[in-house]
Amino acid sequence: MRLFFYLTILFLLFLTGCAFPPPQTPAYHFEPPAKQLDYLSDVRPVLVKRCVVCHSCYNSPCQLKLSSWEGLERGASKEQIYNGARLETMDPSRLFIDGHSTEDWRKKGFFSVRQTEEQSYDESVMYMLLDHKRLSPKVTGSYYSETSDLTCSENSKEVSKYLKKHPNNGMPFGFPPLKNQEFNTVVGWLSQGGQGPTAKQQIALKAINKNDQKMVDKWEGFLNNPDPKYQMTARYLYDHLFLAHIDFKTDSNEFYELVRSTTGPGQAIEIIATIRPYDDPETDSFHYRFRKIHSTIVHKTHMVFPLDMAQYNRFHELFITPKWEEEPHIVSYDPILSANPFKTYEQIPARSRYQWLLDNVHYVIMTFIRGPVCKGQIALNVINDHFWLMFLDPDADLSVKYPGFLKFHSNALRMPGEKGSDYRLYKALLENTHYKKAIDFYKARQQFYAIHYPNGLGKNNIWQGDKAGDAPLLTVFRHFDSASVHKGVLGNLPQTVWVVDYPLLERIYYSLVAGFDVYGTAGHQLATRLYMDALRVEGESYFLDFMPLASRKQLMESWYTGINLEKIHYSPAPIPAGTQFATDEPNREFIEDIVNNHIKVEDIGFEKNYLPAGVPYPKLPEKYLTIEDFLTGFIATSAPGISFFRHVASHNANVAWIRIKNVPSHGDVVISAVIDRWHDNVKFLFREAQYLDSTKDRVDFVEGFVGSYPNYFFVVDYEDLPDFLKLLDTYTASDADQKWLDKYGVNRAQPDFWEIYDWFQNAFYESDPTSSGLVDLNRYYFFALDQ
Repeated sequence: MRLFFYLTILFLLFLTGCAFPPPQTPAYHFEPPAKQLDYLSDVRPVLVKRCVVCHSCYNSPCQLKLSSWEGLERGASKEQIYNGARLETMDPSRLFIDGHSTEDWRKKGFFSVRQTEEQSYDESVMYMLLDHKRLSPKVTGSYYSETSDLTCSENSKEVSKYLKKHPNNGMPFGFPPLKNQEFNTVVGWLSQGGQGPTAKQQIALKAINKNDQKMVDKWEGFLNNPDPKYQMTARYLYDHLFLAHIDFKTDSNEFYELVRSTTGPGQAIEIIATIRPYDDPETDSFHYRFRKIHSTIVHKTHMVFPLDMAQYNRFHELFITPKWEEEPHIVSYDPILSANPFKTYEQIPARSRYQWLLDNVHYVIMTFIRGPVCKGQIALNVINDHFWLMFLDPDADLSVKYPGFLKFHSNALRMPGEKGSDYRLYKALLENTHYKKAIDFYKARQQFYAIHYPNGLGKNNIWQGDKAGDAPLLTVFRHFDSASVHKGVLGNLPQTVWVVDYPLLERIYYSLVAGFDVYGTAGHQLATRLYMDALRVEGESYFLDFMPLASRKQLMESWYTGINLEKIHYSPAPIPAGTQFATDEPNREFIEDIVNNHIKVEDIGFEKNYLPAGVPYPKLPEKYLTIEDFLTGFIATSAPGISFFRHVASHNANVAWIRIKNVPSHGDVVISAVIDRWHDNVKFLFREAQYLDSTKDRVDFVEGFVGSYPNYFFVVDYEDLPDFLKLLDTYTASDADQKWLDKYGVNRAQPDFWEIYDWFQNAFYESDPTSSGLVDLNRYYFFALDQ
């Protein structure tokens, strides 16, 4: 896989190549369609498989979202959503929210990629980019679809100029061209006028089946009950579910989103478009409604939340049945008040709120991981590449036992979102008000715990989980500019561990999800990033409070190499450990005790990657008869500082999906390789490379699919597995080894790339029909090898 090693040389050769390359042999010739083509049945499947893989979300190049007809009709824009230098807020452009007609989007600066009334189809942006790839199919050089200087051509003149400058940049961008039949379908449809679904088809797309409709009626009845207890419960739930893909568990395989509408049940939804879920709807009355999602489901935004009868009963148990702290009453949408959930919802018992978050903690953390805040290195370098989370038990959480503590410190619990989206950059840099408030609360909390836990905290103060499906332990993998969260403890012992209590969990959500505006200023984004610095230290510190007093500072210093702990305001609770430790690795000892002896939920313990103290990395197996043997072989190649992975230093290579073909009794098996890059600390904002230590990098191998953005595919036949693992184990970066690796790696320029991708995508769907979705290829490794 030469891309990892001769990148600089090859890139320079590319730059110094001919400015006007000789004409290429067209991949095929266009054959006009013999029938009238239908968008839904003929064209949409091609767009989903070949275009939506890059054009589906906030990070869609040129904001061109092709996951629905409405996105294609809206078109593209020259405005970039992810702009870390923005000094003024950007006009929001959320599909289905901020515009509802072609005219709306044209006013916002979007332009058509299909032909306009003044054009023929072969003058359209869409046709020209697709046809150029047909005429010039070669894929060579580097391809960054999320680059900050991306060119978004608005018309045929601009497209021609762009393609003259970048002759190998037709669409699909940096991948092989469409197959002949696929091209004929899309271009043939354009030649016939490029019309979308008929009115009848549109109605059918948005129609709700009978079983789902029953659940819609039931839940809309619950959420729109005028009783103040129901109204404040609904408001709290909406704050947390506005990003959710609702699954009513009726086996319809359909998903819904919860919205606020000026119209009530039985009427067409008229959505209330606010930036944040807790913003004032600015209407005398509104209704919570469920809107069917008819766009293609993409994994990076597919955060499934079940709303079945079990949840219905549980919501009553948590919110409606208990006596509240105050007589239930409606709270105003004052912007400062509504941005602080500890004030807005103080009448709801803190135990009810915390238990609801714990019941759904995998979803809650996922919203931070997959929500709009979590794109880009600056957003994600606030966390380590691999860490575990556990949660304080509600019976041990003093904010739950003594809600007056939250009320007394509510001012210190204020978050950057209260300033809206127009946070001034100089204020974020110089004043950093909310970071200081977070530090004040953290120190007060530590003193409060010292008073109430003079004998320390032990494993019984960690939440065990209450029922099957709970997630008392979570694993977070950071993949440079994306991340993923998983139930259980995956991987080897991580560098850091967090313990999260109710105030911390709620603030993570409200600062990074509910209160974050992807269209906000650089000041807003910086204030949020700095605030998360404080929250991270809290989570790590709360874990260390379970450690021996003498070990805490040493452990914290090992997590923040080169940082004076006073600069991160580390404040350990002045209490002893509530556990007697027998080893010189109390962090490992405590975690093993929690996992092996404390957690109630099954199938959430250590897996193959975890190596207990003193256990060395295994040797390569002599035979590969089981999945366990495969994983053992992979783990044997993953030790820090040795084997192939010491050479994979590029931040563009973080997750690989490996297909092992023809495994006896198993068929084909997928293993995900997840690179864990060592950071001396994550206090930095910029120059992340200075804090990396590649000699400590390692890899975790997980059966199945990890991440939404695979960076590379490998395909290995079962019979070749010993050869492949031997390569990983002995790799030296020689020319011979690079050719050896090319035998298994799938470069983006490979002629059969799309067939290989299709297999992985279909296998992903089959592995988890409910929670899977279309993966994103925007971050597939950027360098194309000459084929």
